[in-house]
Amino acid sequence: MKIGCHVSITGGIKNAPERAKELGAECFQIFSRSPHGGKTKEISKISAHDFLNECSKLGFQPGKDYIIHTPYYINFASANNKIFYGSASAVRKELGIASLLKAPYVVTHIGSYRDLSGDDIQQQINQKVLKGLKKTFEDYRGSSQLLIEIAAGSGNIIGDTFEEIAFFVREMKKESIDLGFCFDTCHSFVAGYDLREPESVRKVFDRMDKTIGLEQLKCIHFNDSQGKLGSHIDRHEHIGKGKIGHVGLAEVAKKAKEFDIHLYLETK
Repeated sequence: MKIGCHVSITGGIKNAPERAKELGAECFQIFSRSPHGGKTKEISKISAHDFLNECSKLGFQPGKDYIIHTPYYINFASANNKIFYGSASAVRKELGIASLLKAPYVVTHIGSYRDLSGDDIQQQINQKVLKGLKKTFEDYRGSSQLLIEIAAGSGNIIGDTFEEIAFFVREMKKESIDLGFCFDTCHSFVAGYDLREPESVRKVFDRMDKTIGLEQLKCIHFNDSQGKLGSHIDRHEHIGKGKIGHVGLAEVAKKAKEFDIHLYLETK
């Protein structure tokens, strides 16, 4: 188990490993492009080679010690075709970049269903998201795995329960596609999973195991929370300064060590 953080790629992706090293990180997460969209600079084989050289020089293992997060605009449930197909295309591109950089995982949120209406909303959501995920993986032959991150659940956001995420994991497995899981402590807490005490943390992990399966847990976003339990307020806080606190997060870290899962802080 290693502890790291999210770092910037400003000035070029090859700068990320050095930034992580300067912060004392043992692993790191990046956006490969602007998370807000817009034009992006292609990551060439030369850029990837330079990045891998920096990782090797600074002690970050390819295939293990760094991951990629997709842009914020991803929405697999959008009724807007431009957004829907654009999301599938963007995530597929991230998987390709991750494979080029030898990053083992790409983390993404599912999106929201604010564009959908009718009496069968849940069925529409399930069908739409599965269609988008299947589209993402058409002819994909890369080495990186897609992880679904649990959401805080504000508004019409999808994926704020283990059960909901487990559904997509199970259904995609029928298509021979193995989705993984990213557990965010802040998001989980404000979605209603109590992480304040060792016993409650153990119960949360037991529930995770019974629904998604701990074998699908590949990384943990390690954040305290400004929002209260079940508040659905997605506001990260520094470790020990939020509503979860040191005691509960220490137990999460023990679980991470037990299952050899890396921790990634996302506070600045």
